[in-house]
Parts: sequence; structure tokens; C-alpha cells
Amino acid sequence: MSQTRGRYDFCIGLVLAMSSSIFIGGSFILKKKGLLRLARKGSMRAGQGGHAYLKEWLWWAGLLSMGAGEVANFAAYAFAPATLVTPLGALSVLVSAILSSFFLNEKLNLHGKIGCLLSILGSTVMVIHAPQEEEVETLNEMSHKLGDPGFVVFATLVVIVSLILIFVVGPRHGQTNILVYITICSVIGALSVSCVKGLGIAIKELFAGKLVLKHPLFWILLLSLIVCVSTQINYLNRALDIFNTSIVTPIYYVIFTTSVLTCSAILFKEWQHMAADDIIGTFSGFLTIIVGIFLLHAFKDVNFTLENLPLSLRKDDRAPNGTLMTTYDCYNDDEESSPCLGEMQSTESGSGRRNGNLSAF
Repeated sequence: MSQTRGRYDFCIGLVLAMSSSIFIGGSFILKKKGLLRLARKGSMRAGQGGHAYLKEWLWWAGLLSMGAGEVANFAAYAFAPATLVTPLGALSVLVSAILSSFFLNEKLNLHGKIGCLLSILGSTVMVIHAPQEEEVETLNEMSHKLGDPGFVVFATLVVIVSLILIFVVGPRHGQTNILVYITICSVIGALSVSCVKGLGIAIKELFAGKLVLKHPLFWILLLSLIVCVSTQINYLNRALDIFNTSIVTPIYYVIFTTSVLTCSAILFKEWQHMAADDIIGTFSGFLTIIVGIFLLHAFKDVNFTLENLPLSLRKDDRAPNGTLMTTYDCYNDDEESSPCLGEMQSTESGSGRRNGNLSAF
């Protein structure tokens, strides 16, 4: 019965986590559509200090969609392991990228399509091999977990490292080193997820009719969550203001998810009863998602298609002896006597005519 109940909760958590990604990913599209409509009407843009978006229903729909996504994500932690819920947050980036190509006419290049595919595959592998955490159903059990010596040491180290980064390293290197601010909000994010997990359990107890509001741990978790989230938002905004978003997003995802996985493993002992193949599968899925997110963000402004593949991959680029010539071989020979210089020029000019553009030399 307990195993059946655990599987039922796992499925609920999985559905909530995926729903959260869909709602959050869609919210960016709705907000963007609303802002573009205002720009076409000639209203002052939000980036210039305008607030006309408050009168745009599409913007409000996006805000409500994001709120629904955050609520679903919050609820997912009450049913499923944090090791499953947190990595699936990457799907919101994938949903946003796919919907942008359909509704905002933002072209998704070859790197982006491969990144989306890898993110889906990685998420699927993680769902299959996700660890089953120790059952924690009450705040009393959660308080025992939080008092575990291993978690106390981990939380203490997180606080000490964060304070050093905030007050010592940040003022000196925060403006030049991208890892400083991202590390602050990532490691503190591990504690915020633990608070969310505890509050989710408390809400389940509240619906069951228990006197949760009189339990001191509930208020401690709530206050800790407010402090952690406020700190995360502050330093993540600093990182986004200074550095390129396409670099901040994948780095933040990797460090934040790694911190959450570590914290969850220490707090809930998720990895103790896992088989070796499940452990390998979980790490493989996580690394696959990382590669997918990197490809989706790092090369999103590069106009790269199958037609731009290197000349060495084309069937007609062969040397006189029938061997396949590489681009390196072409440029390694003398410029005037190169056997493939004429073919390269004709291929480039032909490609330019097919695309309706003149090749620039």
C-alpha cells in the first residue's frame, strides 16, 4: 500500500513539474506578445520606464500563467523528489524557445533544435531513473531531518561560503567574474528548495486538518524561504545586469541544480538505496540536459543551418585521387595551385545565388 501511494505521489509530482514548465515557458511568450502589441501602438516601452503594459490583457495573462507555474512547481516538491523536480525546470526554457519560433517568428537554429532534443532526452532519462527519497510526511519528521549532523554541516558551509562571497569576494570581483553572483544565488537556492519542500509537507498536513500553524518549524521555514529567495533574486538580477543572459542562464542552471541535488541527497538520503544503473542514469540525464541548455543558449544568435556545414562534409568535394578533401587541406596548399579553390568559390557563389544574396569577399 505504501509503495502504491509513493508511486501515486511520484506521478502527481511529475505532472505538476511538467505543468509548471509549460505555464512558465508560455508566460514569457504571452508577456512578449503583449509588449510587442504596445510597441506597435506607439506606447512608451517598459524599458524606457513606461507602464502601459498594465492595461494590456496579454501581459496580465502572461503574469497569471507564470503565477500558476510557480504554484504548480511549489506543489510538485510536496509530492516528488527534489532531484526530479529541479532539473525538469529546464523544460520551461525549451517550451519558451519552441513557442517563440511559432508565435514570435524567432528562428530556432540547428544548435537550438539539437539542444531542445537533448533536453527532452535528458529529462526522460532522469524521470526513468529518478531516486525515491525517504518518506517524510510530517513536520516532525522534517525537523528530525533538518537536525541531522550531515545537513547541519552542509547548511553551515553554505551560509559561511555565501557570506564570504557577499561581503569579501563580491565587492572586489563581482563586476568582473561571472561565477561570483551566480554562485551566491545558486548555493542559497539549495536551502530555499529545502524550505519549499518542508512548507509543501506542512500544507499537505494543513489540508488533512492538523494544527500546522502552531508548529514553530512552519514559521522558521517560511521566514528562511523569504530571506533565501530575496537574496537569490537580488544577486541573480545583478548577474543578468552585468553579463550576457545567454551565458548566465546555463551556468546558473548547472550550479543551482548541482547544489539542489547535493542538498537533497544529504537531507533525504535519496541515493542510499539506488542501484548503480539508476545513479548512472540520473547523472547521464542531468549532463544531457546541461549540454542541451548550453546549445540552446550559447549559439542562439548564430545563423547556422545544414547548408552551412563545412565543405569537407559535402559529397562533391573530392580530390583528384577520389579521397575526401577537408577544408584544412584546401587552405594548406598554395593559394593559386589549390585543387579545391575553384570548387569552393563556385560552391559559395552558387549557395549565395540560391539564398538570393551576393557573396562578400
